[in-house]
Amino acid sequence: MSDQETPAPDDAPSSIGETFRQLRHKQGISLRVLSEKSGVSVGTISQIERDIANPSMRVLTALRRALNIPMQVMFGDESGDASEGGSEDAPPFLRRAAKRPRIDLGSLQKELLTSGGNHNLQIMILTIEPGGSSGNTALSYPAEKGGLVLEGELMLTVDNREARLEEGDSFVFNSAQPHGFRNDSNRPARILWVIGAVQFDRHL
Repeated sequence: MSDQETPAPDDAPSSIGETFRQLRHKQGISLRVLSEKSGVSVGTISQIERDIANPSMRVLTALRRALNIPMQVMFGDESGDASEGGSEDAPPFLRRAAKRPRIDLGSLQKELLTSGGNHNLQIMILTIEPGGSSGNTALSYPAEKGGLVLEGELMLTVDNREARLEEGDSFVFNSAQPHGFRNDSNRPARILWVIGAVQFDRHL
């Protein structure tokens, strides 16, 4: 997957591009200003907002942080109601399986497991198709990340050290270190992915 963008599949949901466009307009930020704050080109942002291209993990993170929006907003989960579909008195810390918001980035899909509301801890399931990756440029921002390989294999690189993870293998690392991942196998990989954001990430 390209560091900047990949062609969006015809049936890809338009929520990501629409979400970024609406939030940018709501904050009164021009494409040029968002480009300067995020380090993502104006052309790339425009293509993402029009759902012509899917953002890589690096671009997605850069835009989210530039707009200072929590992870849930990217999933269209601003209401915080994650317990519908079960008992009417379900507690707010619960996320029903049927109510998992999803993001489709082409060769990478995300399912949000964290319950509604703002949290320092974000839990999700990443499904990485064969050949899928986090992008050509390493990710790096203040946080801690960890996870567990549920199915398939994952090549994980942290601070220039690379490891092949198989089903059942787990990991934890400082997200400030340059890192990235890819799926070199011929079958999808499913990863339980955990992000422990630091205070800076929530109040940039």
